[in-house]
Amino acid sequence: MEGLQWQLAQQFLALGLTVIIEWGTWATSERDALRVRARKLGAYVELHYLSAPVDVLFARLQHRDAETPPIQREQLMQWAKAFQAPNADEQQLFDVVITLEVPPAFDE
Repeated sequence: MEGLQWQLAQQFLALGLTVIIEWGTWATSERDALRVRARKLGAYVELHYLSAPVDVLFARLQHRDAETPPIQREQLMQWAKAFQAPNADEQQLFDVVITLEVPPAFDE
């Protein structure tokens, strides 16, 4: 599905339209590939990054109670370790970077 979405997104970018990529670009290399290709199509490229502590993410998952089977804390911890957060060097490669950090004591 992501492949099809990316094919369509590239067509839209080539037409000068705005595209939002919101699938899991967990690795820097994934974000690099998307950014480089979008730039080749003449697109202005932004990075919007929302950071939240694992405790907040887990509390939200439990509150939502929508996953079957439920996501376990251990799984979330493994995923958090696998994610490559955009560092300062990577952020400089984008036209605009918006980073929001959710505080540990955030209540919905």
